[in-house]
Amino acid sequence: MAKITLDNLAHSYLPNPTSEDDFALKELNHDWQDGEAYALLGSSGCGKSTLLNIISGLLRPSHGRVLFDGHDVTDQATAERNIAQVFQFPVVYDTMTVRENLAFPLRNRRMPADEIKRLVQKVGAMIGMEAQLDRKARGLTADAKQKISLGRGMVREDVNALLFDEPLTVIDPHMKWELRTQLKKLHQDFGHTMIYVTHDQTEALTFADKVVVMYDGRVVQIGTPQELFERPAHTFVGYFIGSPGMNVFDAEVDGTRARIGETVVELPAHHTTGTGRTQLGIRPEFVRLKAGGEGLPVEVRRVEDVGRHKIVRLSAAGGEVDALLPEGTPVPAGADRITFDPAGINVYENDWRVAPSGRREAA
Repeated sequence: MAKITLDNLAHSYLPNPTSEDDFALKELNHDWQDGEAYALLGSSGCGKSTLLNIISGLLRPSHGRVLFDGHDVTDQATAERNIAQVFQFPVVYDTMTVRENLAFPLRNRRMPADEIKRLVQKVGAMIGMEAQLDRKARGLTADAKQKISLGRGMVREDVNALLFDEPLTVIDPHMKWELRTQLKKLHQDFGHTMIYVTHDQTEALTFADKVVVMYDGRVVQIGTPQELFERPAHTFVGYFIGSPGMNVFDAEVDGTRARIGETVVELPAHHTTGTGRTQLGIRPEFVRLKAGGEGLPVEVRRVEDVGRHKIVRLSAAGGEVDALLPEGTPVPAGADRITFDPAGINVYENDWRVAPSGRREAA
């Protein structure tokens, strides 16, 4: 296990980058604590896999350093870093049995035969392939091969870190849930430092102690699922976390009040903003639908009943707005206004959350 430090880390695939836009990975300075489970979450092309490959040693960064427990490993090969990495598509030796595939990294490290047998049997049960251990990998389905690949990453108990690059892409939905549960249990049992790359917020939020949200090559927030939901540090976090995502309104902010068009909104605290673009972010859970009176004028477009709640799709302030109604709660007759629960309002300037003190919150 290891504490992983990213020191002034940045990477460009261009030989002579001249601006920040030329970098696939913008400058990072973060400490990832020993023994925690992290999820790297973001849309395709945001830099997740680039960062993971730099940590693993498959890619050398253009700038900065990677340290394991304070030791500079930037120029070390992957094997020297003592990490295990599982890729999006399975890497399996077809001519070997499932047992031999799982035992391969242990034999390379010259572990005792009885210890190899114990660990292989244990991991075979964890991935649901105990009955297939003596079957050749050739001819197995893609999801079975990916389970072998996952198992080979999990079989070593002495690694500094376990890295997973979207490993459940080819796994069927039911097995995804089971394997996430097993990965979580593995982390609890052995305390490995784990980094799990995904674009699926459900995978990230159910797996990780801390979620690292990336956008356009930059880490925009690191936090617990609750922190990402309640206080998105960037409008992208609010949009990407939650289903539906956070509503964002262009607004004029002045102290304890904001104005969306002609509608005044009371803020939960005093906010000081500069000359940048200011917005309010309100999750659908904190939008209140009503008929008449004060509030932002809206038009109900449609209602989607998903069982646990209703999603009310609205038009307001020149854009689309979502509201959530609890199960069994009807849409008010003649609903044409919305108000906001003050506790659920966040203020943003140039996409970054502004704390009540007026200080912009960094990732």
